[in-house]
Amino acid sequence: MKTYTSSLENQFNYQLLRGRCVYFIGIGGIGMSAIARILISEGCVVVGSDVHSSPLTSTLEKMGARISTKQDGSFMTSETDMVVISAAISEDNPDLKTARQLGINVVKYSQILGSLMKEKRGIAISGTHGKTTTSAMVSTILKNAGLDPTFVIGGEVPDIGGNAHLGKGNLFVAEACEYDRSFLNLAPQIGVITNIEEDHLDYYENIEKITNAFGDFASLISEEGLLVVNNQDTNIAVAVKRARCPVETFSLDNSSDWWGEILSTGNGISRFKIFRNGGGYFDDFYLKIPGSHNVLNALAATAVCTHIGVDKDIIKSALASYSGANRRFQIIGVQHNITVIDDYAHHPTEIRVTLKAAREFYPERRIWCVFQPHQYSRTRHLLNGFAHAFHHADRVIFADIYAARDSEYEMTAVSSGMLCEEVSNRGVDARFIPQLGDIVNELFAEVKPGDIIITMGAGDVWKVAYGLTSKLGGC
Repeated sequence: MKTYTSSLENQFNYQLLRGRCVYFIGIGGIGMSAIARILISEGCVVVGSDVHSSPLTSTLEKMGARISTKQDGSFMTSETDMVVISAAISEDNPDLKTARQLGINVVKYSQILGSLMKEKRGIAISGTHGKTTTSAMVSTILKNAGLDPTFVIGGEVPDIGGNAHLGKGNLFVAEACEYDRSFLNLAPQIGVITNIEEDHLDYYENIEKITNAFGDFASLISEEGLLVVNNQDTNIAVAVKRARCPVETFSLDNSSDWWGEILSTGNGISRFKIFRNGGGYFDDFYLKIPGSHNVLNALAATAVCTHIGVDKDIIKSALASYSGANRRFQIIGVQHNITVIDDYAHHPTEIRVTLKAAREFYPERRIWCVFQPHQYSRTRHLLNGFAHAFHHADRVIFADIYAARDSEYEMTAVSSGMLCEEVSNRGVDARFIPQLGDIVNELFAEVKPGDIIITMGAGDVWKVAYGLTSKLGGC
């Protein structure tokens, strides 16, 4: 057995892995690919597997990674020094079985992320929603300030070179995922909690356990650090009691340390004022991405970067130029005055605020929403929330549920057709079209100039956005 640390179950020393072979099972995942990029930059030999090729795996291959589309154990050799898995990899995965049989050290993605963070000044961005955008905003601001941060983000951010970067500066920005309590492997000096809601109920069971996990996260922030939290979230109010560090709050009212006043939305721009410490005017800001939820994300990013010492004008300029992360209200194309947008929203709150933002940006236009539910268990647990999330759309199309970590029971307990019926019963024009290709054909036949089409979900519903844009462009 290859052993490089005395306590490899809890951490690893990546410096000892330079020149050695690290194998990623599921290397095409957004988090896994980010860590793979960091380790390639650190001089590791990166090998991996993923059942699907993607732009992320193509980027890694260009950087020197060797990747197989088979996960049958055949690509892994005894020369492998370490295997990295995400929380989504089960013990019956053939690659993982092979690693166990060969006696290769296996570590979780979050353990590596935590060990990397210990080498720098860690900034961990957590929350049920808004993690990716807030992480991307903080990273963009720090990069514009010339601080060259290392970052690992749960989405591709074209403005700063993708989802990961190994910087020369001493700051490390990481999106901190709560699933499987993964974020408790981190060692942050600065933390953010954007919000706490019911999600990942296949793991946590209830909101009390979720809130408790966030309380554990809050307690991780070093006493000399800072925790930035949403002041209007009652679950955060419980979790933050566990913090040992100073806490700064943000919201859209003057009860917080940082608060925003939205001046206008529309024509692709959100304009707002920021005030600090209960009333002191900070400055006027604007964003090119829609929604009051993104103003809140900008407030959190501003609080973090001000604490670090970034000049206010740099923060303003960086936020004004920020064009978003891929799959976060990403405009895929405009053909014949038909706008096609793709978004990662897969939780009722995310759907509701994204459609509300779309309605504010496009008040006079017909909005279509194509939603692919993600996980049978999430759909079942949050069915009532989903049923009330689509009222800002004029027409909704539901695709089949995208399965992930679902049991046989869950896959028989709920269906997308059931969700469609619940939404229809609340007065929304909704229909169920199981296959993505059929949805593209249906939209192509029915959309008209001026329409807005938004595809939503954490699965592969983005294929509809690209398929429709291509088909419209060919007519």
